[in-house]
Amino acid sequence: MRTRSFAGVLAALLLVLLVPPPALAAAAPAATFEKTADWGSGWQARFTLTNGSAAAIDGWRVEFDLPAGTSVGSFWDASLARDGNHHTFTDRGWNATIPPGGTVSFGFLGSGPGAPLNCTFNGSPCTGAPGGGGPGAPGTPRVTGRTDTSLTLSWTASTGEPDGYRVYAGTDVRTTVTGTSATIGGLEPCTTHTFTVKAFDAEGESAGSEVTGTTTGCATGPLPRHFLTGYWHNFENPAQELKLSQTPDEYDLVAVAFGEATARAGEVVFGVDPGLSRAVGGYTDAQFKADVAALQARGKKVILSVGGEKGTVRVDSAAAAALFADSVFGVMREYGFDGVDIDLENGLNPTYMAQALRALRAKAGSDLIITMAPQTIDMQSTGGSYFRLALAIKDILTVVHMQYYNSGSMLGCDQGVYAQGSVDFMTALACIQLENGLRADQVALGLPAGPGAAGGGVVAPSTVTDALDCLARGTGCGSFRPARTYPDIRGAMTWSINWDVTNGGGFARTVGAHLDTLP
Repeated sequence: MRTRSFAGVLAALLLVLLVPPPALAAAAPAATFEKTADWGSGWQARFTLTNGSAAAIDGWRVEFDLPAGTSVGSFWDASLARDGNHHTFTDRGWNATIPPGGTVSFGFLGSGPGAPLNCTFNGSPCTGAPGGGGPGAPGTPRVTGRTDTSLTLSWTASTGEPDGYRVYAGTDVRTTVTGTSATIGGLEPCTTHTFTVKAFDAEGESAGSEVTGTTTGCATGPLPRHFLTGYWHNFENPAQELKLSQTPDEYDLVAVAFGEATARAGEVVFGVDPGLSRAVGGYTDAQFKADVAALQARGKKVILSVGGEKGTVRVDSAAAAALFADSVFGVMREYGFDGVDIDLENGLNPTYMAQALRALRAKAGSDLIITMAPQTIDMQSTGGSYFRLALAIKDILTVVHMQYYNSGSMLGCDQGVYAQGSVDFMTALACIQLENGLRADQVALGLPAGPGAAGGGVVAPSTVTDALDCLARGTGCGSFRPARTYPDIRGAMTWSINWDVTNGGGFARTVGAHLDTLP
């Protein structure tokens, strides 16, 4: 009996040795995408290719699509071929082989709000899941609803069959949903938030798609959601002289140029210029005041601009700040102005000017309109005096009308160099303000109203509307594409009403009408 048992055991051992065991399932090769840095106007990305199979990979190819408004810039450790929005990255030869269990990575710089879609690694889904499983990144999230305390997000479904979507604020999961929309509550009024939406299933999470939005409840002042500003000349120059009553109806806000300085630091005075009065056949202070009231009766706002190219108003002490507030408030009461525009092109002290404007608001009340018209150089950095002033009074500031003219070439928010007179110049420079502390409803585009109005930077009105569309909708952009859209972008300003009328009124007719179409 022991002999038969030994023979059976020996036979069983021989069977095990001679018959190969079933093959263990090897993990499929996978490509994972991540944003390794994000600075608002752009981001840095990395793909990591992992060979989980038992055989070496000799040559690799990663293909994906990018949604409209998202693009690839420079790249490294790979070769790139583009076909519209379709991108194909391939090995560089020296990194073509990925051994079993090994990894290879490559990276690139991107701009725009999206992330790779429909990704494949050597023809298979980037997640490496069999049969095309594993979720891709959700498509182009956007803000579809806003209240003072919530934002509603929507996106297109990811590829694969995700179990659901997680919405992150930083590393915190704010909500998990099975559909393609979510409402994030518990937010503060007039605050800006960035969320990342990721699809997930049993195998893990997809790459994230970002979206940024601002809750309602901002103190935007007594002006339309989007509005057109024009400067009116209280002086003579080659443009046509006008009475204030001749302002075209397309203008929502009229900035009267300019209040003048006196020998006393901070003091501002105003009166109808005698030369202008003669040029228009007689124009008195009383008639001007009546015209201010008439514009206001038509729903317009009229403010006093302080400074200009040759303005010398100095507010560089507490005493000057107090005198500025007192004198400007006195002029406002006498002439009926709704606010003040700071157009000090020869420098300002942000500490004392902020003090002056807060004192003025305490006198005039919450409906006071405060605008600023800095040159492009003044808004290149948050360390500049104009930018510091804008941030210091952000809670009471109505809008910044930066002058996108007489500038030459300047740096955009992506550190690219852009020439004035282009869509890229406007959008890339507006991005600096939009991504460095100002709300979108506090940013507007200031352009000359045709030939004669400026020494450089004159553009067709359609170029201005393209720039507004690029910022508000993500359409009409040039080579620079903002990382996100800014539907609250406030509008446009022109120097000047007089030059616009001289050139036939095309700026106001085109840009003013277009502002009504913005979201």
